[in-house]
Amino acid sequence: MKPTAEQLLAAKDTTIPDIAGPGLRVLFCGINPGLWSGATGHHFARPGNRFWPALHRSGFTPRQYRPDEQRELLDLGLGITNVAPRATAKADELTAEELRAGGAALRDRVLRLRPRVLAVLGIGAYRTAFGQRRAAIGCQPEGIGDTRVWVLPNPSGLNAHYTLDGLAEEFRTLREAVGDDADSAG
Repeated sequence: MKPTAEQLLAAKDTTIPDIAGPGLRVLFCGINPGLWSGATGHHFARPGNRFWPALHRSGFTPRQYRPDEQRELLDLGLGITNVAPRATAKADELTAEELRAGGAALRDRVLRLRPRVLAVLGIGAYRTAFGQRRAAIGCQPEGIGDTRVWVLPNPSGLNAHYTLDGLAEEFRTLREAVGDDADSAG
């Protein structure tokens, strides 16, 4: 479903539910929902977002899922959440305070759900939310409880620093570190 202009405007500041549960292999964490996601209720819903293709090309999923199939990720031990809950047209509309508050709430969520890995999609948001100014892409030296923390590039089509192949390679590195593939999940 392609949202109308009115639906996109109405989606500003809305929230969408997490796709999550206890004991996931990987909990993927976006910065915040975009307006397409707010309007549709599906994570990474905007055409041009490369999350779903990167997830598949990296071997996390046996095929490329559509945003409206997001709940099927749970069967693979995967989930989705966000640092900041409110939908915006661009992530830069969020304040540093919102990101820090979102980081604190995310830490609590991870301690409660205990995924093997929290994969934050966006280095800038991670640095702000967790106060880690020198953080780089990849596995972070500090986890949250028993959960390892990994930072991946933002899959937004606006992130020109990474091609789809480059994103898929970063996702694949994480998948290999987790040690399971899509065929053995579930």
